[in-house]
Amino acid sequence: MRAAGTAALLLTAAVTAAALTLPGVTDGGGGGGDRAVDDGRPAPVSRVTRVDQLVRTPADVWADTARVDFTAWPARGARAGDRPLLSRALKAWADPAWRGRRTAEPGAAATGTGRPPHLLYAADVDGRAVVVLQDGLTTVRYSEPLRGDTPPELVAALTDGADVTTAAALVVSRTPDSVRLLLAPWIAEAGVRDLLAPDTPVRAVERSDDGVTAPLPLPPAAGECRSRPVVQLRSSARIVEDHAFLLADLGGLSPAHLTYMPAPTPGVRPRPPQEATGPAGLQGWARGACRLDGLRDQGVRAVNHWVFATQSLPERAGQGTWVCARADTWRGPGQVEYLFLGPDGGPARRAGVRRDTAECSRFGQNVLADTRWRAPSGSWYLLAAGSRSVARVETDAPRRAAADGRFLAVRADEGTRAEVRGRLPDGSEVRAAG
Repeated sequence: MRAAGTAALLLTAAVTAAALTLPGVTDGGGGGGDRAVDDGRPAPVSRVTRVDQLVRTPADVWADTARVDFTAWPARGARAGDRPLLSRALKAWADPAWRGRRTAEPGAAATGTGRPPHLLYAADVDGRAVVVLQDGLTTVRYSEPLRGDTPPELVAALTDGADVTTAAALVVSRTPDSVRLLLAPWIAEAGVRDLLAPDTPVRAVERSDDGVTAPLPLPPAAGECRSRPVVQLRSSARIVEDHAFLLADLGGLSPAHLTYMPAPTPGVRPRPPQEATGPAGLQGWARGACRLDGLRDQGVRAVNHWVFATQSLPERAGQGTWVCARADTWRGPGQVEYLFLGPDGGPARRAGVRRDTAECSRFGQNVLADTRWRAPSGSWYLLAAGSRSVARVETDAPRRAAADGRFLAVRADEGTRAEVRGRLPDGSEVRAAG
């Protein structure tokens, strides 16, 4: 019966969406914003503006479904039955001519798609009435002041394909110094920790009966990076056993999921990204945490810290660690930043960057990076390292040099530009990111 009901609901949603997809609404697949097609006709208004069209999920569905995402969130909040408030929120989302302040994160539709939305939350938070809606592709937060004449606001974010981690929290209130999160019903424990202090225990976070946390600290907007707070959540044992994970606020409606891949072990097949809550993951993230701020407001869904190589350094100076930090967006494209971590324990140093690439994902596992490094003697070296399948590393500048295997270290002046490439066993080539 439940399967039949789900099929009927999907069919109804598809018919509704087809009937309401008309010229003039904003493009929901490109870059967000409020751009509308100007064909000389008035922009239409979605018909999904009636409160009785809202989908309300029963409270315990999350514990009895294989689809643990936003569709399993129940309608929560003291104003979930406030029809005038819900009606204003629906009209703000549906009407391109709405005069409030509208923000569409990258890839999100600025107005409704025509699908009957789920009501996730409605209540007063920090002096504003807040409504959170979700239609399967997009999540929106509508808010209006309880007092005063400041305009209402609507934020839309693409959240297609969310899962137990990326659908675990949404931002319901933001100030320059803090955020409040609305947590998923399957979150059993919540805490906050500093990525720059990996040995410091998690500090528990209070939350209300309807799932809203106390204000959580944000990193300073400017100045030196001295702390990088993140949220550590634990899922209920009713859906997964012993599952803790990290989320980082990057300025959007949905926090980004942080994961970790340790250095490869000879003879052991590589594993997919794992949660970064263990000692190795926390230690690995500590030296690159401050670079997260460079990913703000880009619609990032998850960031993985992949240690793809560890290299013995010249002059017996210890080991260098090579990391590819991959940020996946909700739209699909990802960007990577290659980092070199020297033996001195200092912050990670950028060794290259590429945008709109599959590198460092399961579709791009063959990678190479290079950097300049100064030995304790004062001599400068060109260092290069590749992932486990790289069989040879070559360079023509600053002088011709090559090494079998996946590592290269040659003397070079500090400012000399290098062209480094790697050879795979089949003869194909991989080039280092610049």
